[in-house]
Amino acid sequence: MHDALTILLALLSALANGAASVLQRRAAMEQEAAMEQEQEQEQEQEQRAGRRAGQALLRLARLLRRPFWLAGGAAMVVSAVAQVGALAVGRLSVVQPLLVTELLFTLVVGSLVFRHRPDGRTWLAFVTLAAGLALFLVAADPSHGQSTAKNGRWLPVGLLAALAVVVLTAVARALRGPARAAVLGCATAACFACTAALIKEFTGRFSGGVAAVFTSWPLYAVCGVGLLSFLLLQSTLRAGTLAASQPALTLGDALMSIVLGWVLFGERIALGPRIVPEAIGVALMAAGIVGLSHSPAVADGWDTATRSTPERPARTARRTESGGAS
Repeated sequence: MHDALTILLALLSALANGAASVLQRRAAMEQEAAMEQEQEQEQEQEQRAGRRAGQALLRLARLLRRPFWLAGGAAMVVSAVAQVGALAVGRLSVVQPLLVTELLFTLVVGSLVFRHRPDGRTWLAFVTLAAGLALFLVAADPSHGQSTAKNGRWLPVGLLAALAVVVLTAVARALRGPARAAVLGCATAACFACTAALIKEFTGRFSGGVAAVFTSWPLYAVCGVGLLSFLLLQSTLRAGTLAASQPALTLGDALMSIVLGWVLFGERIALGPRIVPEAIGVALMAAGIVGLSHSPAVADGWDTATRSTPERPARTARRTESGGAS
């Protein structure tokens, strides 16, 4: 019963998170188009530092008012609630790998938002990815570990994770295009995996009562790392297309979560003879992700089609055509 509920909640979280990525990517694209128009106007006059700071705040306020961004934020809330529920009743090494299905949901929602229908090659890549995920989870059969981490494990793990995020972010600053989005996706994946592990730690302390939950550090660590994950995600979405960032983000989250489940909570995956189907499952997952990254539906600007047709100019054009016809 718990396993079925874990799977259901994890898939719901993946669906909501995929929708959030698409919707906020759409909002970021609209914001970039608006900023390009403003920059063309600003070239005619000098700007003071204070005015630039004020305009940056104004742009942020405009982004927060965009319907797609707000819808994406609501989807992120749904995803977070479902993820908390899944981690409360299930294993970290099961919940996070299931979130790889976010790629499938991203494509489905994205095909509606960006009005591009995926081709057969793209769907084949996702079938391969789904088959690899199923094979890996069945073969690995992650064991139940402890509800909270072993004593003294969080400090070294947290320091290593923080170092990895800093290094990846620094490397991303020297890159451009898809490479930058992929590296930032890896950094965001590390933050998401740590956030999930902290949620697991947080929910594991529910048995101690309300006072124990609100007076212990995991709750506040979840808030801090979760906020960092959110900010890194925004940078990742602005850095490049979903084809570049999503594979690194989702697969990196899954793999690091398996490691964290083992190191922190004592969750084990089956080895021995089962390592062969596990390796095949990982290979199929990798092949699916590579196929997705090179599929025509994604690689040819699947999520950039709306850049050239902002909503306001489109409405103006329709009014002009309507007026001309009349």
